[in-house]
Amino acid sequence: MSRRPRIRSAQPASWLSLDLQLCFALYSASLAMTKLYKPMLAPLGLTYPQYLAMLVLWEADDVTVTTLGERLMLDSGTLTPLLKRLESAGLVQRLRDAADERRVRVLLTPAGRALRVKAQGIPEQVLCATNCKLDEVSQLTQRLKALRANLTQAPA
Repeated sequence: MSRRPRIRSAQPASWLSLDLQLCFALYSASLAMTKLYKPMLAPLGLTYPQYLAMLVLWEADDVTVTTLGERLMLDSGTLTPLLKRLESAGLVQRLRDAADERRVRVLLTPAGRALRVKAQGIPEQVLCATNCKLDEVSQLTQRLKALRANLTQAPA
């Protein structure tokens, strides 16, 4: 049985301050990050969620919709319209798996592969905007992944 840390405070009501909330710090940072990406992604014709899907596909082309959803932590109801828009833009192709027609595979088109070259400068631009060193961003990313894992495993 894991031990949960006890929060002690002389003024418990102060814990209800917005500025002390981890959830708000993460939420507002996420909003700022999405806002930062918007003008960088506009020339590529991508939204931020579409960019994330393309990142997965640039890592490993020809994946199932299920695998893509797991990597992005998105359900099929959210992922399907996103993939339809990427397909309409000519960046991906969705095909039924020949071995199991219940599965749908997502493949990059030549245009989708070519877009990777145009996107290569984005991570460096984001790093510059953070005003952090590369090792600081790497450490923060690892800590956030650990936090996500802990929250995913936490009881409701």
